Amino acid sequence: MRKIKQTVRTILLCGFLFAYTDATFAQITLSVKQQPVREVIKEIERISDYRFFYNENSIPMEKRVTVNVKDSDIENVLNLIADQMGISYVIKNNQIALSAEKRANVAQQTRKVQGTVVDDLGMPVIGANVSVKGTTNGTITDMDGNFLLEVPNNAILEITYIGYRPQEIAIKGQTRVDIKLAEDTQKLDEVVVVGYGTQKKATLTGAVASLKGEELAKVSQPNMKANLIGKIPGVRYQESTGEPGVDSSDRFNIRGFGEPLVIVDGVERPFTQIDPNEIASMNVLKDASAAVYGFKGVNGVIIIETKKGEMSRPKINYSYSIGLQSPVKNLEMMNAYEYAYYRNQALMNAGQSKRFTDEEVEKYRTGSDPINYPSTDWYAETVRKVAPKQQHNLNINGGSEKIRYFFSLGYLDQESILKSTQEFKRYNFRSNITAEITSKLNAEVGLGGHIDDYKYPYWTGDEGIELFTAIKSNAPNVPVYANNNKNYYYNSDNNELNPVAMLDRDATGFKDKRNVEFNGQLALNYEIFKGLKARAFFAYDYTNLAQKEMKTACTFYTYDSVQDTYNPITKVAKGELMEKTQPYYKTTQQYSLNYKNTFNDLHDVEALALWEWKETNTNWFMARRYYSTTSAIPELDRGDVDNMYNEGNSAVYKYGGLVGRLNYVYAGKYMAEFSFRYDGSYKTAPDKRWGFFPAVSAGWRISEEQFMKDLVPQMDNLKLRASWGSIGNDSQLNASQFVSGWQFEDRFILGGAGNSSASITNGMKEANLANPNITWYKVMTTNVGLDGSFWGGKLSFEFDYFYRKTTGYPATRNTSLPTTSGIPLPQENLNGSDNRGFELSLGTVQRIGNVNLQIKGNVAYAREKDLYKEQALPLNQYKNWRDNGAYRWKNVTWGYEHIGQFQSYDEIYNSPIQDGKGNSSLRPGDIKYKDLNGDGLIDANDEKVIGKGTFPDLNFGLTLAADWKGFDVNILFQGASNYTQVLNALTSPFRGPGEGNGFRVWMDSWHKADYNDPDSEWVPGKFPSLRIEGNDNNSKKSTYWTTDAYYVRLKSIEIGYTIPKNLLSKVGIEHLRVYANAYNPLTITNVKYTDPEAIEGWQSFYYPQLKVYSFGVNVSF
Repeated sequence: MRKIKQTVRTILLCGFLFAYTDATFAQITLSVKQQPVREVIKEIERISDYRFFYNENSIPMEKRVTVNVKDSDIENVLNLIADQMGISYVIKNNQIALSAEKRANVAQQTRKVQGTVVDDLGMPVIGANVSVKGTTNGTITDMDGNFLLEVPNNAILEITYIGYRPQEIAIKGQTRVDIKLAEDTQKLDEVVVVGYGTQKKATLTGAVASLKGEELAKVSQPNMKANLIGKIPGVRYQESTGEPGVDSSDRFNIRGFGEPLVIVDGVERPFTQIDPNEIASMNVLKDASAAVYGFKGVNGVIIIETKKGEMSRPKINYSYSIGLQSPVKNLEMMNAYEYAYYRNQALMNAGQSKRFTDEEVEKYRTGSDPINYPSTDWYAETVRKVAPKQQHNLNINGGSEKIRYFFSLGYLDQESILKSTQEFKRYNFRSNITAEITSKLNAEVGLGGHIDDYKYPYWTGDEGIELFTAIKSNAPNVPVYANNNKNYYYNSDNNELNPVAMLDRDATGFKDKRNVEFNGQLALNYEIFKGLKARAFFAYDYTNLAQKEMKTACTFYTYDSVQDTYNPITKVAKGELMEKTQPYYKTTQQYSLNYKNTFNDLHDVEALALWEWKETNTNWFMARRYYSTTSAIPELDRGDVDNMYNEGNSAVYKYGGLVGRLNYVYAGKYMAEFSFRYDGSYKTAPDKRWGFFPAVSAGWRISEEQFMKDLVPQMDNLKLRASWGSIGNDSQLNASQFVSGWQFEDRFILGGAGNSSASITNGMKEANLANPNITWYKVMTTNVGLDGSFWGGKLSFEFDYFYRKTTGYPATRNTSLPTTSGIPLPQENLNGSDNRGFELSLGTVQRIGNVNLQIKGNVAYAREKDLYKEQALPLNQYKNWRDNGAYRWKNVTWGYEHIGQFQSYDEIYNSPIQDGKGNSSLRPGDIKYKDLNGDGLIDANDEKVIGKGTFPDLNFGLTLAADWKGFDVNILFQGASNYTQVLNALTSPFRGPGEGNGFRVWMDSWHKADYNDPDSEWVPGKFPSLRIEGNDNNSKKSTYWTTDAYYVRLKSIEIGYTIPKNLLSKVGIEHLRVYANAYNPLTITNVKYTDPEAIEGWQSFYYPQLKVYSFGVNVSF
């Protein structure tokens, strides 16, 4: 705590030191603290046309004064000086005469002004800021839009409110002023960050979506990707796990293209662990506008700008939230009674003997002997009902026109829902400083990074699959501890470990890691002459991932009550310690010239030329040792020297690229852009190394045409835009294929096969055939869009259609060289694919009475198809139809069409053979399949397309936001459809092998009226009859196990209240908001049994997705 206080004091001190002086001739901006009045007067004369006259014998010119004004008139500045000096003044033209006479009483030169602020409909505006221009004297309007403020006679009032145009009113002796605000329809003047620059949204010709930092912070989840769900059309993320610190990167993409490039403050960096409170804006480039980033931007680009300082006094902002996490859904397993009863039933169905006697089944049912006949709920023993999560952020920003600064510290502590010491902690920091060195030169300095600490039990890694598999697989009729003695973990009867023991870091091991990321950057911007600027940019990024994993040798026990002994059973014979370190260094250099000018108020021209160079150095090392004892000290030098192992390597990657862009806008309504990237890659031959990749786009603001203004006067904007671009990619190319090489092998046999004296030795072999023709594969993207808004921005829309074609994708020919060569074939530019889809966004902003309402919805569709695909020649016509993926949609699921369940043995024997055994293994209730080719045999030749892929084609989101008299609410819905959920996890009733538990849903299955009587009638149920090891017939992938899925989640709902400023000013607080948030509280779906985002229904065997209920506060000083 002491260190935190010292850090805060240091940041505050730095912030106050950055105050600086600046001004203009028309208005005075001045910031001096306890300076001699002589120096203050000199400064005013330097920055303005005013000249002072005074008698040094009567006026104490060395007396110190303090002045802090921004864009203030000269009279206000002189009043501040005169009050501190006890003098008066006279202004005539640009001459100011100072007099030793005392100035008249201030009360005689100020007056109280009252008024009302209303909107364009005449409704009161609550919380509008009313202040005297150039001072900190101000107030806000009350519930009825009224205000009262004491101001100088000649003051100018500034009135501002979000969503409305700012207004200035000259008092001129008035005591009452009423203000009517007009909605801000200049949103088209908003600046959007694009590749290596910015553009006005009005003249933007690319498919670029934007989010402000405030919108991201509304759903403040630890993983930044989760904060994007449902907010930007085309940005897709399937959240399959809620494990602390885990990032499902393979389920994140733009338009289905693949994982996008992320640029943070101009540099390629990961963004999942950035504190949302640090982000100023996020812009997503989805079409050819990403071409300036070359092959790295082939899947689209996300550009993040962190917050910079503002020209103001130091502002301190603190946010805190605490939340409770719980699983969204759990697939329930059987209890001990159910397990014994239905396992007996499954054995009898298979013609085997019962596992449990009727007396034992009854004891499990009644719970009369819990020591010998326990019923263990492994899920309840290992998973908490709730787990806490808390997040803090403290940031400071401010500055003058000369220097501006932003500092931020963040802390996240997310505990696991597991009953263990699994947790994730993250420490974030950010510092951005902008300084004006001269009138033509300014500098930008940025520092940032984070430290991530992970502490896991050994068996909970990889999204918890090993642990949750054990939870589902361990039988419920065995105890956690042998003889209920907590010193002895019970050994289960199957191959799984005891789940409770798996969470014990001392008993079975741990996985700890620390990831440290630090980045720093410096930019110098120099204005050569008006319109032409030069920029030099340098960035350094450092990352180090240090891992330490200890798998402990462990023994489990059974208990012999007769002998009163604990019988040890070794499950993990040897302990194992692995330590790994992965340092990573990257430097980025950019040098650019940018020209921007307007000619004759009609021709807007902007040109960019940029050279970029990136160099990455990686170096990793891993060491491993084994341990013979269960009480091993987790240090490498304490392990056995036998079979110790280590490995490592290093690499250097270098990339260079030349970027050019030319923008032209005529009369604000005709736009054109040309850009290119000239990229180099180390992976290809020298004559194939460099590629030229162009992009063009154009736009037409139809709304600026006179005929459209006359035809639809309610229209603010209607813009048609189109783009095309070609980007090269080398990410799937193997390096250095243009030369033949050699590789080490440790499997050479000397002495010949079968020779008793033969030995295995190290050696080298030729690695590959050279292919000097391998080169970039190309991705061409076409996009057509239409943007519009009406009635002052109250209604808006954006529509995009896109088509993307990939050619020359690397693949290896489906043939082979003689085995005696030992050389694999090289890659060639062979395959292709295409993507297509559309995106639509709709929004409305309304004010209804005292309620401000905003609704935004979006929908996006995307699908991918293979074009040419190198593959083996089909064996027959069916194989060609079944397996030939060329020129077909990629996201499809193949399987059998089920046509019901067998109702009787007669139906089974009169149906096509589908078990390969004359249907002898089938029972009533088993799944019946369609004989697609009519040959009387159900086999692979009867498979067909039975659904889409597991990743949704259609995604949508809806945001509702409103505020009323200090209260606010923000609701986010997100959903998806056009995908197939396959319940592979449920195709067998029991978790095998051995004594695995059963799924409760399978209790509703076909069964004998009396399973002790094999001649009793079959009673129908939802699922087929139970089998111990399942049934190959019933576990086939078929329409029985698939769902044409959809879901709608209430992703987030937040309700907040902002305390009125007039109640806060007395305690020195500028802003205070409290809120409650629920994340993932509700899901509507047609997917049964499991989470709709689970991958093929396996969610119950992974760390589950979470719902979180949070409370928080935002306070500013």
